[in-house]
Amino acid sequence: MSRWKALPAELDPRVRQLLVRLRRLKDHSGLSLGQLAAKTGYSPKSWERYLGGMSLPPREAVEAMARITGDDPTRLLVLHEVAAEAWAERRAAPEATEPEVLLTGPESAAPPVAGPGRSLRIALVAGAVAMVLAVVSAVLLAIRLQGGGEEEAAAPRASSAASASASRSEPDPGPPTYTCRMERIDGRWYTGNSRTQDAVLTVGLAGPKVAEAQCLLLRRAGVSPGGVDGIFGPMTQSAVKQVQRRAGLVVDGVTGPHTWKVLRG
Repeated sequence: MSRWKALPAELDPRVRQLLVRLRRLKDHSGLSLGQLAAKTGYSPKSWERYLGGMSLPPREAVEAMARITGDDPTRLLVLHEVAAEAWAERRAAPEATEPEVLLTGPESAAPPVAGPGRSLRIALVAGAVAMVLAVVSAVLLAIRLQGGGEEEAAAPRASSAASASASRSEPDPGPPTYTCRMERIDGRWYTGNSRTQDAVLTVGLAGPKVAEAQCLLLRRAGVSPGGVDGIFGPMTQSAVKQVQRRAGLVVDGVTGPHTWKVLRG
């Protein structure tokens, strides 16, 4: 498992929630940054910045990560939506500055002098700016509430729910669990995870088909794949090679139709 550097301390909890989830998916997949780049189309340097908290990964990169690791894309994209909102808020936050008063006429040539007149002008300008901002915010809110339909209203609710979940820092449920229920049907063995007989599985893939192969490797062939976690990693590949070597097949560590035939008996 990768030894990750600590995320930046100033990172928003909503962004941190997304990056921690992406780091766990990469660890479970067994992919290096180079392999991850080859499968997603984003360079290793880009993934290094994304997973290090230096820049926010785009939606397409998050969706690609979910696809290749077998994770639920809907949940992951909701986390990304919340993180993107937090990231935009941080970048848009204005720095505190003193109000600036522009004068015209003779007063503009004179140096600023502290006094009741100047203080009054500053207070009036600041009050006017605050009033304009309040009016603009109210108008935008009214337009959003009136113009958005049921679908638009559902998005903020989902975002709020995900944000509340992130702020509570609930424990991640982790990857799905699989069981090996051996059953013989029409002369072939199945374990209850998949009925495939020809799926091509290799390092980096994940899901119930991988779990099915792992159960058969463990229960039928007597070779340990490193656990039944649904992730095709190096130990699963090594177990497949042992079975292929025994059966006189091409030893490439890839589970294809011929290897399935041996495993299912």
